Amino acid sequence: MVDEQRVRADTPGVGTGAVFLDSAGSSLPPRVVTETVIGHLRREAEIGGYRAANERLDDLAGVKEAIATLLNTTPDTIALSDSATRSWSDFFYAVPLRPGDRILISGADYASNAIAALQRARATGARVEQIPDDDTGRLDLEALAAMMDDRVRLVSLLHVPTNGGLVNPVAEAARIARAAGALVVLDACQSAGQLPLDVAELGVDALSATGRKWLRGPRGTGFLYLRPELAASMEPARLDLHSAAWTGPDEYRMASDASRFEFWEHDVAARLGLGAAVRYLLDLGPDQVYAAIAERADHLRGALGELPGVAVRDRGIEHSGIVSFTAAGATPVEVRDRLRDKDITVTVSHASSTLLDMSARGLDSVVRASPHCFVGRTELDRFVAAVAAL
Repeated sequence: MVDEQRVRADTPGVGTGAVFLDSAGSSLPPRVVTETVIGHLRREAEIGGYRAANERLDDLAGVKEAIATLLNTTPDTIALSDSATRSWSDFFYAVPLRPGDRILISGADYASNAIAALQRARATGARVEQIPDDDTGRLDLEALAAMMDDRVRLVSLLHVPTNGGLVNPVAEAARIARAAGALVVLDACQSAGQLPLDVAELGVDALSATGRKWLRGPRGTGFLYLRPELAASMEPARLDLHSAAWTGPDEYRMASDASRFEFWEHDVAARLGLGAAVRYLLDLGPDQVYAAIAERADHLRGALGELPGVAVRDRGIEHSGIVSFTAAGATPVEVRDRLRDKDITVTVSHASSTLLDMSARGLDSVVRASPHCFVGRTELDRFVAAVAAL
């Protein structure tokens, strides 16, 4: 069981009377993350960015070590970036595509991924196709298997959609795709920090994630995992003097590992903060944190489902820490704003973010509540009572 007293004491945003339910957006960091970031910024102000960074070279290497521990991999397979979108795109744009190649995306795929796929399809003559959902809303594994052939170059899998609590069977889908010779990239933006991510068990070629959500790190941080063979063989669409070495007037040599997907310039303070966030999770015990998030989300899902006029919109069999709902007589934006007036933070997921899924369900938007382990039962019940009062 997670040490709730410790977690709440470590989170400055807790205990102020507010209710924070937006860890699927940008969570409240533990104090160690904030102090790490601010401390390094102060050091930069004292001696300059270069010297300050050189003092923390071991700690910067430790960021990858912590992420690798969380994912059950090695640091050389991790590339740090400024966002999950950057990580996903850097991998995707490095995949060679030819006319007739097929790119498969899920119905709940995120807009940024879908837009990138459509752009490259237009430029290369490839095609973008949707993997159907089954009756529960999850990826239809039988339909995916039927779609596979030697023209499928890439399968984009979404672990947890941004607009609801569904969890996709990504390990099973990855096995089907890779057995047919396709590359598999997993968007773990909404699962990193709230669900187990063992890349050996998942069997994906690449995985992208952000630091600011369930991991409780700073904004402007993210990372990319690459299967070791790909980390040492793929050529990114862009290189600099960090990702490659200029070895002759017309020659260069790429880094031998996933750092070929990194640029030299980066926010050192933010990356150190990301490392602090991941180490904090590892110290608490990831499984205990995941269980606490699931328990809180299940409580909200059940309590909201009993309210007249409230419809819980989560699909799937297994559920994540995201709880989506609508309320009769008020738009999701109105619900969000009226809750904000009571110092309760939720957010709204619009159809433009997950166009295929929301259009298929006839939804323009949903309210999204996402409790982390630092949210107590009293705060959860205050939120439910506020929704009931609407």
